[in-house]
Amino acid sequence: MKRSVFSIWLSAARPQTLPAAAVPVLVGASLAAHDSMLRWDTSIAALVCALLIQIGTNFANDYYDFVKGSDREDRIGFERATSAGLVQPKSMLFATYFTMVLAFLLGLYLVWIGGWVILLIGLLSLLFGVLYTGGPYPLGYNGLGDIFVFIFFGVIAVMGTYYVNALNWSAVSFWLSVPIGALCVNILVVNNLRDIAQDRISGKRTLGVLFGENALKWEYTLLVILTYAIPLWLMISGQFSAFILLPFLLIPFSAVLLRTIWKHQDKRMLNKTLEQTAAFMIVYGILFSAGILL
Repeated sequence: MKRSVFSIWLSAARPQTLPAAAVPVLVGASLAAHDSMLRWDTSIAALVCALLIQIGTNFANDYYDFVKGSDREDRIGFERATSAGLVQPKSMLFATYFTMVLAFLLGLYLVWIGGWVILLIGLLSLLFGVLYTGGPYPLGYNGLGDIFVFIFFGVIAVMGTYYVNALNWSAVSFWLSVPIGALCVNILVVNNLRDIAQDRISGKRTLGVLFGENALKWEYTLLVILTYAIPLWLMISGQFSAFILLPFLLIPFSAVLLRTIWKHQDKRMLNKTLEQTAAFMIVYGILFSAGILL
């Protein structure tokens, strides 16, 4: 059955990764609401820009992984539109820059509200979104992808969202960003664990290729633990009530994910685990935000 153009581009946008863009904005906006500083206009603008940057980054990955030869025929991950011949490379590159430019133009409203620091954050986010797989020293090919994701999709996204609402920085927003960044990284960890054999052949030096599968399994495990340790610390330190522990309801779900990470026999199983990790992030983000507000 012939696929529609819309379904091809929707798949290329990789909707299973979009929680990494939406949840940080939700958490940052929730803290602003907790502090009675929520602005719907800047929160919605931040959400749209974050989603566009994530989609643009996914398009860039689709294009650059193809031209670098990383998307091999034996790929077991989700289908890539360029390597599958569904989208021409030039079209994917155009879509990458079109999406990034659109994010920049919409982000000018946030710059008008938040000033030069938001302009700097926006430009760096766009630049590194492309440099993740593109450029002379692609981050994702040199073991730096995890750090990039934690900083930009965790710390900067949560703190930046709070800033465009409150127009000041908050140390609490940093601590709230830590578990969110950890969850974003875990989506990448599952991806790298699944693709470790192909990445090794392609010369893509992810942390898994550099340090082995067990390193990724421990990374995933420690980051899950971190997502529970931070809310507990926030409650013990008196910054939030016991409602901040609402994410603890997800501990059984975490156990299922960890069991799959450690015990899986077929790497194809990790496609489902990646989607489940993203779903976990969505529910965690909702419960965490509810705990902030309550």
